[in-house]
Amino acid sequence: MTLEQIYNQHKNLVYNLALQYVQNIEDAEEITQDVFLAIHNNLGDFQEHSNLATWIYRIAINKALDFIKAKKRKKRFAFITSIFLLGSNEIEHDLPNYNHPGVELENREALSSLFRKINLLPNSQKTALILNKIEQRSVQEIAQTMQLNIKAVESLIQRAKKNLSKRITEAKELDKIIV
Repeated sequence: MTLEQIYNQHKNLVYNLALQYVQNIEDAEEITQDVFLAIHNNLGDFQEHSNLATWIYRIAINKALDFIKAKKRKKRFAFITSIFLLGSNEIEHDLPNYNHPGVELENREALSSLFRKINLLPNSQKTALILNKIEQRSVQEIAQTMQLNIKAVESLIQRAKKNLSKRITEAKELDKIIV
């Protein structure tokens, strides 16, 4: 299979997965480019022990997580730098706006809030939850992608749901106190 065929067959899968992680169109496009560059550079090393889609998922997840880590490092550095720059007492770090095609304006804020809570989960829980609930992947597919056994994936999904539910409940209670 050529790189062009791989790209045409998997570009939407990679883009949508990246978008679930970063909730920003431009960042998802950048991650998608990075994934296909990595595929191009490593296609000769691909061993057909797993299927191609699983291998691509693994690359996409790793690139998305690396992107998020790099962005956090950049924000921390900018925060520290802004503290020490003369005359600078403002910090300009806002949470990214959730900008997903097809999401109606009135749902955007609720969806953004939900993804902020998902983004607070540990990476393994976040990955398992996104693959299962958003990407609609089976537990077996997730286990293969994450290179874990099925019981470990089921446990990650359950913990992710529990932690997410707890964060949602805490946010609702906080809203009651504020109002």
